[in-house]
Amino acid sequence: MNITVLTFDTIDSTNTEALKQARQGADEGLCIVAREQTAGRGRHGRSWVSEKDSGLYFSIVLRPKLDTRSLPLITLMAGMAVHDTLQELGLKPDIKWVNDILVDEKKISGILAETTETANGLAVVVGIGINLKSSNFPAELADSATSIAEKLTTANFSADQLAENLTKYLSYFYDILKAEGGPEQIIDEWRTRSRYFVGKPVRVVLENETVFGMTDGLESNGALRLRKNDGSIIVIQAGDVERLRATEAGAN
Repeated sequence: MNITVLTFDTIDSTNTEALKQARQGADEGLCIVAREQTAGRGRHGRSWVSEKDSGLYFSIVLRPKLDTRSLPLITLMAGMAVHDTLQELGLKPDIKWVNDILVDEKKISGILAETTETANGLAVVVGIGINLKSSNFPAELADSATSIAEKLTTANFSADQLAENLTKYLSYFYDILKAEGGPEQIIDEWRTRSRYFVGKPVRVVLENETVFGMTDGLESNGALRLRKNDGSIIVIQAGDVERLRATEAGAN
């Protein structure tokens, strides 16, 4: 994949710009990077805190030739790329299904994948936000979010270097996903990087209900398997996963 980077000082949303560029015919591998977002967003329409030079705000255009069933694996693939990028800095990241990267159970990165139809076929834009520093976090995020600077006080890195390493790992795992047997390998690779893969007590907030149970691996399309307390297995295609303390898990 040929990587081309467009850098903005300020932008509304890197995903919005990447989607626009994709509809205008942008090639696979176009990356939109910004120092600041004025309307950064996460899943379910939530805002993503995007103060100037406080994070890596990054989106890449992909044009995958994949079975529709395998498209959700792009988010898992991107999570692994972020994981390995942070690990290279000396951090010990974890991946929480489906799109959160954690350090010490605090969110350091999030992923938002969006699709659009174009004249050249389906395009997938993968947006990635990585917290570089915590100084501008609003009070409500202090207990649930962290940053590279908070965890690596002596780290010597730049946002540009972080973006370069991220594209390296994205290209690597994307090539795996597209290859024969790629979806199975992506799930296996994700398993080795996530302590949430199996045996983690969680609550999952769905659109109309909240369910409790123990994670029990992934389906072949990347959906989460959840073993409820009665032993039954349900498959979660979309939802917010929250870790439970042992006392909470025993009470549900």
